[in-house]
Amino acid sequence: MYAPPKPVAATLFTRLPDSFRRPRRTAWGDANAAGAELDSFLEGPSFDRAGNLYVTDIPFGRVFRISPAGDWTLVTEYDGWPNGLKIHRDGRIFITDYKRGIVQLDPASGKVTPLIETVNSESFKGVNDLFFAASGDLYFTDQGQTGLHDPTGRVYRYSVDARLERLIDTVPSPNGLVMNLHETVLYVGVTRGNAVWRLPLMAGGVVSKVGLFIQMSGGHAGPDGMALDAEGGLAVAHPSTSVWRFDSLGRPTHVLDAGDDIFCTNVAYGGADGRSLFAVVSRRSRKIEGGVILRADMPVAGKPMFSHG
Repeated sequence: MYAPPKPVAATLFTRLPDSFRRPRRTAWGDANAAGAELDSFLEGPSFDRAGNLYVTDIPFGRVFRISPAGDWTLVTEYDGWPNGLKIHRDGRIFITDYKRGIVQLDPASGKVTPLIETVNSESFKGVNDLFFAASGDLYFTDQGQTGLHDPTGRVYRYSVDARLERLIDTVPSPNGLVMNLHETVLYVGVTRGNAVWRLPLMAGGVVSKVGLFIQMSGGHAGPDGMALDAEGGLAVAHPSTSVWRFDSLGRPTHVLDAGDDIFCTNVAYGGADGRSLFAVVSRRSRKIEGGVILRADMPVAGKPMFSHG
């Protein structure tokens, strides 16, 4: 249907130091990694204004800060399962915590405080990822264990005036999310549907005419984290295949060349010119160990995260 996507070489940027690796079984791993002993499961890459990369470690409740040189610092370790992480334009760090809902992290003290714990006294299914619009509104997915057998995953918007709105509740495993350049469309990675959905935001912010934007195939899991570039292209992490770039019309243009069976769960643009794509490899595959960050020079720079406000 389309020309083959161009391969982009990926190299190792950094790996989780051995001092932070203590393989063992966890409750999260029993449910989400077939009971495997894990030494980490990294997620949520996000850059601050100083060029430091923050990542979460879901099963062990850890958040790390990685310097531009690749040095790791443990920012916090707490009772939670932190997944998505985004840094607000004012420097505050927000986390989707599978156990605890939406929480905030103080990067200086490591203190974690709750922001949204329930919806009308009902617990979330298990929040996954988040995104800030230019307005400051926060969008996030509530994935839990939903899938084709239970297409009840949800997407929420938490407005700057503290209003929580459910935009959709019929998604089979909503995961990563990002908005288009004009912020008129919300793209959502639908893991168990192996697809990216397109959620148009109508007048007043209502979602309507939801459609299938990209249908993917293969892999052991569907689309996970995503990032937008300056041309409106989507970089999509597709665990156990690779990371794919699609243009603004959903046509495949590039793919990370990092070997077969790469279990990449999320991506973020960074580097001095914003053209470097950093890919989080969470689990070991046949050729790449887990707990590492790959780096690839992309043809288009990422959309700046702090250009507003």
